[in-house]
Amino acid sequence: MGLRSHHLSLGLLLLFLLPAECLGAEGRLALKLFRDLFANYTSALRPVADTDQTLNVTLEVTLSQIIDMDERNQVLTLYLWIRQEWTDAYLQWDPNAYGGLDAIRIPSSLVWRPDIVLYNKADAQSPGSASTNVVLRHDGTVRWDAPAITRSSCPVDVAAFPFDAQRCGLTFGSWTHSGHQLDVRPRGAAASLADFVENVEWRVLGMPAQRRVLTYGCCSEPYPDVTFTLLLHRRAAAYVCNLLLPCVLISLLAPLAFHLPADSGEKVSLGVTVLLALTVFQLLLAESMPPAESVPLIGKYYMATMTMVTFSTALTILIMNLHYCGPSARPVPAWARALLLGHLAQSLCVQERGEPCGQSRPPELSPSPQSPEGGAGPPAGPCHEPRCLCHQEALLHHVATIANTFRSHRAAQRCHEDWKRLARVMDRFFLGIFFSMALVMSLLVLVQAL
Repeated sequence: MGLRSHHLSLGLLLLFLLPAECLGAEGRLALKLFRDLFANYTSALRPVADTDQTLNVTLEVTLSQIIDMDERNQVLTLYLWIRQEWTDAYLQWDPNAYGGLDAIRIPSSLVWRPDIVLYNKADAQSPGSASTNVVLRHDGTVRWDAPAITRSSCPVDVAAFPFDAQRCGLTFGSWTHSGHQLDVRPRGAAASLADFVENVEWRVLGMPAQRRVLTYGCCSEPYPDVTFTLLLHRRAAAYVCNLLLPCVLISLLAPLAFHLPADSGEKVSLGVTVLLALTVFQLLLAESMPPAESVPLIGKYYMATMTMVTFSTALTILIMNLHYCGPSARPVPAWARALLLGHLAQSLCVQERGEPCGQSRPPELSPSPQSPEGGAGPPAGPCHEPRCLCHQEALLHHVATIANTFRSHRAAQRCHEDWKRLARVMDRFFLGIFFSMALVMSLLVLVQAL
């Protein structure tokens, strides 16, 4: 089959060259050289003079474009230019015998080619070679340049997403020839990036090459391979604008629920709304991230923010219970009055209306009423009239009852005002605490982008 295909290719080449005698002597010399080289040539065997000799293949890779990085399926798609160079012992000639012709270009299917494949290939299609020409020189050097779109597996670590860096290896080696038959080596220390088209999402830091010699469990012979490690760093500007900044602004909005008046009725509604908004952004983030054990950095920030909003909403409910303590509630404990309504209220500048900041409310003296003493005789005093109103005990008793009721009502109102003031103090305290927490967490995440 190999000789038949060679004869067919040779016949097609003659059909194109024979009518072109007007091209001159160079074309006739190239045709004569082609006939002489491939008269008894076969591409089925390794082109070495001694079967125990190792054939050296030089591999060079040029990165042209990053087509896609699928983090969920962990597949990297690249557009590469692959150059392979080796020496064919049966394709050598003397340039002086052919008019100084030292190189020709022929179809790659006519010569022997190394079976170098991508080991970590992630494509279901069968491996195939591009139908490009090879450059054949007079000393037997064969240079084969072929473009290729590769799909390789790449383990993606999203622990620092969206400020992550990835390392994706592309391992090339012979599929059937051991190191005693074919040795593959890289040309240079790294792949070429001279013709690379910049990617909008990834920045390429380099693509170093490393040669390894491994022994697999199936075979005792060593198998050399060349691994090109693509070093990538994600451009995080789009993720910062679309996912991170909205979360930062929402997290800074959540503590403002403590600043809302309790009578507005929107304190709990604000916390629940912020929590729902964070849940929506969390779902958007989960759709673009691969399932992994490590939680991304932005995912940790979302969870910390949601936890903070949940606690702030729960504390808001407790503070509202303090605010709406009715007149029948117990008075504020002495320790809370001294610590919270005293020192903490002064430090947070929480005062009643008309009270200057930093000045606590003076305690009120509520004199205990003295009930009028009963007696048949007239009370001591300058009044000596027997029908004077001051001598009517029943009237005095009713006046005392009204005064006591008024003082009790005033004491209950004062107790209610104390609980409301305590709620304002707690609101101001937790406002500072949660706002500081949200600000610190946001700064820690945003520093990663710098």
